[in-house]
Amino acid sequence: MKRSKKFLLAFLAMTLVFSALFAAVSCFQLNILKNNLSEKTVQIVANIKKSCPQISDVEIAEILNGRDTNTEEAKKTLEKYGITDLEWSVFENESAADMMILMNAVMCGVFCLIMCGAFIIYVRMRQRETKQITNYISRINNKEYDLSIEQNSEDEMSLLKNEVYKVTVMLREQADNSLTAKENLKNSLSDISHQLKTPITSIMIMVDNILDDDNMPVELRRDFMKDIRRETTGISFLVKSLLTLSRIDADTIEFKHKTESVNSIIKECVQRISVLAELKNVNIEVQPQNNINLDCDFKWVCEAITNIIKNCIEHTPAGGKVEIAASQNKIYTKISIKDNGCGIAAKDLPHIFERFYKGKNSREDSVGIGLALAKTIIEKSGGIVSVDSAEGRGSVFDIKFFPVI
Repeated sequence: MKRSKKFLLAFLAMTLVFSALFAAVSCFQLNILKNNLSEKTVQIVANIKKSCPQISDVEIAEILNGRDTNTEEAKKTLEKYGITDLEWSVFENESAADMMILMNAVMCGVFCLIMCGAFIIYVRMRQRETKQITNYISRINNKEYDLSIEQNSEDEMSLLKNEVYKVTVMLREQADNSLTAKENLKNSLSDISHQLKTPITSIMIMVDNILDDDNMPVELRRDFMKDIRRETTGISFLVKSLLTLSRIDADTIEFKHKTESVNSIIKECVQRISVLAELKNVNIEVQPQNNINLDCDFKWVCEAITNIIKNCIEHTPAGGKVEIAASQNKIYTKISIKDNGCGIAAKDLPHIFERFYKGKNSREDSVGIGLALAKTIIEKSGGIVSVDSAEGRGSVFDIKFFPVI
């Protein structure tokens, strides 16, 4: 506003200076014209006296000052002597010249007032728009993000409005994401507490039974110890997986990519899961593909693929099999893991990669985090994972790795 007032005062001063200068120039030009006309009039008077010596000086003065020249006879008389433009041939036009100068100054003043009025209207419009934007920003500071800016044009204030709107949309998305993250954290903590509560409760009950019965049979005590070991192993896996996920989410894990043999990756994964396959009596068939390499972090990719193979083995009945194959084209490298187990229900299929989700055919001791961890690692490694499954016909997991740019 202060700048606008200064600009308005400067504009008024410049207009006054311009008006005075214009009036002075007009006066100067008219004075020159008047002198020229005076000389012309003197010449006219001299010619009249020379041509018509009987005309008196009084009569010539009366004619030049416009008296009795409104009659047709007087006009014809003047025309006879070459005087055809009465308005420029009389001395009384000096007052008309002064009036013209005054009118020019007045017109400049009126123009100045009109421009000042237009400028004031413009400034007030800008003030309203600035106040509106200030109000928007104030509401944003109060975490009110339900704002919209409908008017759009190409001027600076509209561009500023658009930028404010973009910031509003970004902050609203961040606020929504924050609420979603808090809700997810709440649900995750609830799931984690539930996953930990059940095995810990079982462990405490079994430990109490062992401590309360000194004469407990050795076989029963051994069974309890096996159950405790199984539960503690599950807790250890859960804690390790949660820590890994939290590190990945926080971007504190650095994936070190280098060229690795796909056969070596599959071999390492099968070796890690071989004990579980033997216990479940599930056969693992690998279709080796030579000369297929993958640019990845060997450790983390093996972690992801192992979790998927483990899931397939757990859902395959005794005597079943899990097939692992690999292929490569110009776009991606694919690793397929196929089982002939119980399959995945249609309603569970869209959710199996969600954390802590347990489908219809999940085991009681499942924590629902293995596939979520695998998906996160694969995506962080520049790949995608998908599944095709139906109840009764097994599942096929396809992992596609794209070149790292």
